[in-house]
Amino acid sequence: DGYFEQVVRQCRYSSKDLQGIEFIDSYVFNKAEYVRFNSTVGKYVGYTEHGVYNAEAWNKGPELAGELGQLERYCKPNADLHYSA
Repeated sequence: DGYFEQVVRQCRYSSKDLQGIEFIDSYVFNKAEYVRFNSTVGKYVGYTEHGVYNAEAWNKGPELAGELGQLERYCKPNADLHYSA
């Protein structure tokens, strides 16, 4: 019944020196990821026809600038919490 939409945001830490942090923002519809932002890649990438359409639009709009700042705003300040857990 109905539809399932989910956004998964995660920081991946590979070292304590904060050089290996990666921010990933995944968009999922009915259990299939259709578009993803990866800070290592530096842009949105689409995995379905709809995802490619969104990725192209978001890479040209203000959405990309917002995502590019998430590594500094969200991941780096929370690194201490990650390593203390």
